[in-house]
Amino acid sequence: MKKVILSVAVIMAIGLTSCKNETKQETTETKTEVSKDMAMVDISFGVRGNCGMCKKTIEKAANKVEGVANATWDVDKKKIDVSFDDAKTDAMAIHKAIAASGYDTEKVSGDEDAYSNLPECCQYDHEMMMNQ
Repeated sequence: MKKVILSVAVIMAIGLTSCKNETKQETTETKTEVSKDMAMVDISFGVRGNCGMCKKTIEKAANKVEGVANATWDVDKKKIDVSFDDAKTDAMAIHKAIAASGYDTEKVSGDEDAYSNLPECCQYDHEMMMNQ
């Protein structure tokens, strides 16, 4: 009888200890996710372009910048919305990456060599309105 009681007590102790450790791990992971979200910054700015091919190139250039979580360019409004980790990059780095791909932003003119290599449909008017 003493052996049965002792066995039950040992099993309960092991069970409670393992549940306690799992709870601590989940809490730590949740805190990490919250701190990552707190570092995210959302910005919008104008980018010149014409079509769906421009959209693909502009978004690809922005998304290649380390720290960028998401970039979406609106063809009609000539505007990009970007979410990024401000501990890893800044807005100017995103402007420069897009400009290097050949597209003008509100702050940086597009690289002329890259612009001349864009498909004809993507060679936009340098005076067009953006961020409408």
